[in-house]
Amino acid sequence: MGNLFGKKKVTRVTEHDRAVLQLKQQRDKLRQYQKKITLHMEKERQLAKQLVKDGKKEKALLLLKKKRYQDQLLDKTENQISNLERMVQDIEFAQIEMKVIEGLKVGNDCLKKMHEVLSIEEVERIMDETHDAIEYQKQIDEILAGSLNQEDEDAVLAELEAITQGEADLELPEVPGEELPDVPEQEPVREKERVKKKAEREMLAA
Repeated sequence: MGNLFGKKKVTRVTEHDRAVLQLKQQRDKLRQYQKKITLHMEKERQLAKQLVKDGKKEKALLLLKKKRYQDQLLDKTENQISNLERMVQDIEFAQIEMKVIEGLKVGNDCLKKMHEVLSIEEVERIMDETHDAIEYQKQIDEILAGSLNQEDEDAVLAELEAITQGEADLELPEVPGEELPDVPEQEPVREKERVKKKAEREMLAA
């Protein structure tokens, strides 16, 4: 049923992870041993005090010698714990260094691919085109802002005068103000011709 709802996430445990785990387990065991020895030594010290009170100095001395030996064991245990912690830190730092190196490798590969796509000549061409476009835009901005010298102003005025003169030459003649005579309608002319033909027919008939 679990496979139907999704796969269980698999975590990748490396050899470094196993090594770090084992070192930490050994460190924890040494700390437990250290704690146990410390409690045992405190009991023996109290027992040695009691033996001294009871007049049993030889037994008390024997316990103190044993305690001294256990003190030396605690010092060795503390050194071993320090060495284990140092090894854990070294391994963890080495893992970080490996990840950094892998990241640098990936970044280097990406840069190589980008350099293959964009050669130095291509980059120089793009930079030149960009520079030309920027300079052209600056010229337009200066013109629009009115940043023209006297020579430019004279050239612009001369061009305006030439355009104005050309437009004047192309002007149409003025329309006369007098009204034009009305055009006679065609219907009265046709009526006159009909009357004229009728009169001619009457004359021929007479």
